[in-house]
Order: sequence, then structure tokens, then C-alpha cells
Amino acid sequence: MSLDLPPVAPAVTAELVQGLTPRLRKRLDAGVTKLAGRPSVRHGDTVRIAVDDDTHLELHAPGGTVTSTDAIRCGCLLAPDCLHRAAAASAAPIAEPEPESEPQSQPQPQPMPGAVPASVGEDAPASPGGPASATTPIAADTPDTESASPTEPDTPTPDQRAAAQAMYDAAAAVLEAGTDGAGAVLQAELLRAAHTARISGLPRIAASAVSVVTQLRAARCADPAYRLAELTAALRDVLGTAHRLPGSIGPELAALRGTARQPYAPDGSLRLYGLFSEPVLTATGYAGAVTWTADAEGRLYTVSDVLPGGPGRAVGAADRAVRIGDTALTHHELSRAGLAVSGATVSPTGRLGAGAGVRAVRASGAAWREDPLAGLWALPVADQVSRALTGGDGLLFLDVTLTGTVREAVGDCLLADCDGLTLRLAAAHDHPALPYRDNLRLLSAVPGTRLRVVARLDPSPQPRALLLATDHPRDPGAHLDLGLDRLQHADLPTPAMAPAGSSPAPDEAPLHLLRRRVHQAASAGRRVLAFPGDSANDSRRLGRYGFACAGDLLDELHSAAADRSRDVFGRLVPADINRFAHAWLAAAHYTEEVDRSLCAAAWGADPALPPSP
Repeated sequence: MSLDLPPVAPAVTAELVQGLTPRLRKRLDAGVTKLAGRPSVRHGDTVRIAVDDDTHLELHAPGGTVTSTDAIRCGCLLAPDCLHRAAAASAAPIAEPEPESEPQSQPQPQPMPGAVPASVGEDAPASPGGPASATTPIAADTPDTESASPTEPDTPTPDQRAAAQAMYDAAAAVLEAGTDGAGAVLQAELLRAAHTARISGLPRIAASAVSVVTQLRAARCADPAYRLAELTAALRDVLGTAHRLPGSIGPELAALRGTARQPYAPDGSLRLYGLFSEPVLTATGYAGAVTWTADAEGRLYTVSDVLPGGPGRAVGAADRAVRIGDTALTHHELSRAGLAVSGATVSPTGRLGAGAGVRAVRASGAAWREDPLAGLWALPVADQVSRALTGGDGLLFLDVTLTGTVREAVGDCLLADCDGLTLRLAAAHDHPALPYRDNLRLLSAVPGTRLRVVARLDPSPQPRALLLATDHPRDPGAHLDLGLDRLQHADLPTPAMAPAGSSPAPDEAPLHLLRRRVHQAASAGRRVLAFPGDSANDSRRLGRYGFACAGDLLDELHSAAADRSRDVFGRLVPADINRFAHAWLAAAHYTEEVDRSLCAAAWGADPALPPSP
């Protein structure tokens, strides 16, 4: 959207859309498009939009966020139940909850069973496991729940079961319609379900639902940041969590509920060594940087600075001072220096707290090829991949030799040899303001160069990772943060000959025949798979390669999409979207698990086993 609108809380959008008459609901998408072309002006916390020559619309966002329906006012004759207010809310970014500050002087209380733990961080809505495209968990005021009996496993509350069912129905309707059909009305229903899930103590599914809406809006307005794979993953998580939650108990239920806030626990004194920094630029309007550090034992810790903002904030975050203790180090400096912290507090994800009792001063750092950081590269690659696939931070520390490039659907990526394994190294983020792509293009000009790199595992049937940082091609004692630093031609060595025998990875198994249909349904809806056709050939081909289950799932997906019955008068009755949603979810889950297994096999790892100590 061209309008510079403040974020609007999901519940506000849902309430305004629900208040429309059926006639106005049909016109809502057109109203959103028309509103995007109108002039607007911002005065402090208020945005004023000229709907026409005589009518103006105002959005009041104290603190930067619209949190109530009364904060959106329109001067037309149909207000307050007018189309303009709902269109403005539907066009605005989705607001994230305000992160709660870390307690300063007293320990965290233990949460009751079913409650949501404390915040992930006072300033960082994005998980460091995937900063470029992270989705913020929705912080919720957790309802009071009775403690479960010591002899009985924790079970979902009636409100949580109802919220899960409402979420499943809303997500199934989105899947039925596809991106073109999932307009503002269906988006509002999903946001309403997300709000209900949040207040019921289900932050994981609420966050995934908001991510689905964000991706839908990006797809419908041709946003370059839109990724079909991300929409598919978010939709799969919403449907899968909603389907499993009512019958889950104990630890499984806790994982499906998720956490909106994580506690910071005291961790005494820490001696940390800077590793690298990476920019954060999310689809939900947050930007900044995350700096990774490690202690002498190889444990990883992060310092983050993520706030509402755009590409400019992500690019400039490296030169901002880190928010911990009294240190004046910038993120760029910390990634190459050290830090001595006393009174440290750390979240379960390794994020350092910045409470009043934390003290931090600059200390000497270490190069990647010096102790203690060199130990990170000593762990066998297969063990690192196993750790990443079993819930680790996803980082890989690799020694590679560049061998060339290969073209993929999303652009060129580097080919590299890693202990005899042909590895694909792709850009971690595609935004043109970030130098990832430019840096990879320069590195592709020097095949034969030996580099020590940090990458993030990208699960796929081929060995593939997202390149985050690399040591300097001419100075092994220095390193480059590829999302923040820009390589120059003068930084490159003389091209060497690529090692003999290097070749692109082999073709994928034909699982893409099923994966393609899963993605098509998420994009175009049920009807794209309901057209007359014969999927038997694809099923037989899958069976010949040992994917008989995939062939059965493909047949069921097509059958569920085309299943239309007639009433006694011969009229078509509404499609059974429940059957189609179940068939799609089974196919999506199957492809995810097979991709995970193929990824482990490609790296020589076992995803079921923890890494060796």
C-alpha cells in the first residue's frame, strides 16, 4: 500500500469488518484499493486521509499503534459503520504487541500451567533464529487457569479447544479461496481467530495466523517480499497446530500452545567473543540487527536491537550502540571485539537481557581461527546439521572452497566444496538495500578461494545454506558480515582454478510433483486442483521412486478438491472444505518431513539423533 499508515491491532480490524453490512463487505476489497490511492498526511500520532473532497478519515495511534476502534474516525454520513474505517484498518500493517521489559530487581515468578511465560526481549520482536523473515509471537494477557492436578497431565481448556476450532475453520476458508480470493473479509476472520487464540493462551497459533495474513496482503499487492513458501509454511503451521491441539496433553500441548514471553534467568558473569552481526528486516515492519557472540565453551549468545522500522533502520543498525550495560560498542564493533558481562540475564534462546543490574564493558576479541572461536568450526558438519534439525539455532560453521555458481528459481547461488560435499550457498535476504546478493555475486568471481563461513541451514533435499558471514578473502584474521558490509573488487584474491571433479548436486527426487500441488493450492485455492485432469501419471512416477505414500496423498488431494455433490434438485452443494483442508495438511506435512529427512541424508546427518558432545 502507498499509504503510510500506523499499525492496527488485529482485534480492531476484525471488529470493524464484522460491523459492516453484507453489501459493504462485498465492496471492502475495492474500498481498500481505492483508499490506497488517496492523499494522506501525518501529524504526530495522527494520520489524516482525504477520502474525497468533503470527507476525511483519521487514524489516531498514540504510541505508534491503533489499539481501539474509536481511534479510527470518519466524517462520512455512514460512520461509524462505514466502509472507510474498515478499509483503513485492512490496509494498515498488523500491529505487534508491545514487548514487555525485563524485570529489573526481582526474580521471575513461575508461570502456572497453561500460562504464557515472560517476554522474549524488551526490544526485539524477532527470533534470532531467523531474523530476516521472523514472525513475532503475539504477547497476550494470559487468562487465569486452574493448576492441573499433580497426578493428571495438562489438557487444553474448553476455551482453547473452541479457539483452535475457530482458527481451523478460518484457515480452511483461506485455503479454499487462495490468495486471490482471500480478501479483507477472510483476513479479518483469521485475525479475529488470532485474537481469540491470544486471549485463550495460544500465542503460537495466533502468531502464525498473523503471519498468514501478512503474506496474503503481500501477495495481493504484488509485494516483492512475498514468498509462496513462507505462506505455505505459515498456513501449514496454523492448520496443523489447530488440528492437533484439542487432543494433545502434557509436553506436546505446551509446545503447541507456544510462549509469548520468555523468562530471563540470572547467568552470573560471562566472557563473550564477537562472532558476526546480521540485519533484521521482517515482513511485519520491524528492522534492526542481531549480533552473535560465543563464550569459551562455544555457547552462543545474542544481543539484539529490533524496533519498528524499514530497510534504512536495518542498514544503519550496525552503527548503533548495543543496548547492554554501559558499553558504547556498536554492533559492528561487538562482532569483532569481546564483552565482559556481570550480573548477566539470559533468555532460553540465548538472548542477553539489558536490565538495570547488568554491567558490561569492552574486552578483547578473537579471530575465527583462534581459540576459543575456532572450536565452533571443529564440530563435524553432520553433527551441526543434526543440531539444527532438532531445534538448535540453525547456524552452521563451515570451511568451504568456492567452485562456481548455479542458477535457481530465486536467483544464482554459490557452489562450494565442503569436505567433499557439494554445497549451495544462497543469499540470506533478497531486499536490494541489503548487500547479500551483491556480495555473493563478487564471491562467485573467485572460484577456488578457500573460506571459513557462517551460514544458516536451509532444509532442502540438497545441501543448502544461507550465507551470513565469511572471513575476509585476503585477510583470514578479519571477517565480513555479508548483510551489512560490502565487498569491493580490491578485497578479492586472484581467481584460482576450481577443484577437479566439482559438479552441481544431482537432480531432486520427484517429490516436487506433490510439493508443487501443495503450493498451488495455497496460492490459488481448491479450485486450481479441481479442474478435470489425470494425476495417475504423477502418482505412478512417485511410486517408481519409492514415494508410494506421496502418490496416495496426491490422489486424495485432487479427489478432495474435485469432490462436489448435488442435492435432490440436482444443484451443486457447497464443497467440503474440511476434507480438502485435511488432505492438503497431510500432503504439506508429508513433504515437510520428507524434505527434512532428505536434507539430513544429503548432509550425512541423522535428524533423529542429538549431536555428539
